[in-house]
Amino acid sequence: MHGEYKVPGGKLVVVDVDVEDGVLRHVRVAGDFFLEPDEALDAVNAALEGAPADTGAASLAARVEAALPEGTVMYGLTSEGIGIAVRRALAHATDWTDYDWQLIHEGPQSPALHMALDEVLTAEVAAGRRPPTLRVWEWASPAVIIGSFQSLRNEVDAEEAARHGVEVVRRISGGGAMFVEPGNTITYSLSVPEALVQGLSFQDSYAYLDDWVLGALGDMGIRAWYQPLNDIATDQGKIAGAAQKRLVAPHGGSGAVLHHVTMSYDIDADKMLRVLRIGREKLSDKGTKSAKKRVDPLRRQTGLPRETVIERMIDSFRTRYGLSDGKVTPEELARAEELAATKFSAPEWTARVP
Repeated sequence: MHGEYKVPGGKLVVVDVDVEDGVLRHVRVAGDFFLEPDEALDAVNAALEGAPADTGAASLAARVEAALPEGTVMYGLTSEGIGIAVRRALAHATDWTDYDWQLIHEGPQSPALHMALDEVLTAEVAAGRRPPTLRVWEWASPAVIIGSFQSLRNEVDAEEAARHGVEVVRRISGGGAMFVEPGNTITYSLSVPEALVQGLSFQDSYAYLDDWVLGALGDMGIRAWYQPLNDIATDQGKIAGAAQKRLVAPHGGSGAVLHHVTMSYDIDADKMLRVLRIGREKLSDKGTKSAKKRVDPLRRQTGLPRETVIERMIDSFRTRYGLSDGKVTPEELARAEELAATKFSAPEWTARVP
């Protein structure tokens, strides 16, 4: 069995392993990481040899950590990353480059239609009728997108939203509320087969699916990092938030994961604070007293037009994994338009948690 895992912000870890009589055998760890002294690699392999095949990633990491020679230095490598690579091998996880990725980047669409497209396209990936897809959104109007389990009245000031012409929609994924305006945010979705994140914990899957974005930002001169559970941050503040939803495949298939991210390009913080009810409790665990300081626009950090930032992000993804241009099919659009009208525009859905 073969597994690969790129440590977020680090290097690739590759594991080849057999399972005999329920335990790991012939474990071979490799990769483009740096490790000193040389004999530390033998210690890693020996630590994993004979471990029960159902051992979790954290316990595998603990075995590795305990076996490392004194003074071992790892660069681009972590014990946790080794444990995850083993679990991905055992789960027969796939890699980004195993797929023919498709890009969808179409004209502005309504907030409700964006919610519906996420559900429809990810369901199509789960059913095997659509390849893994990167969809870059364009917004037709301002919106607040609340998480699947958030209270509508606790998150949004309805009067202020109406006064500013801000539509409120509820998405199918969890997480917090996002404030968006056309031209001021960069939003994208990844609809991927569940096999791509096999062997990863829920938290690890966020870091794994966000890693390409960190590389793209780095190419633009921004040192960014993943901040658990679902933020992308820089030394000047949070710049993005992610959310996920797992969809079960019909007829017992492997399913798919929706991972979507909203990045602040040039946010109107004053308007955001009027429309969103951001409480002190939410801010208390962020180490800041001001919501304005929590989100820092990409425009100021890059000095680039929004369109250029998007173009460079897409180019980075294409260089890493390959990416062909595609579009929403007429059948997918018809189903999304129906969902937008019957579900995502319906008060029963938007206020399902009042």
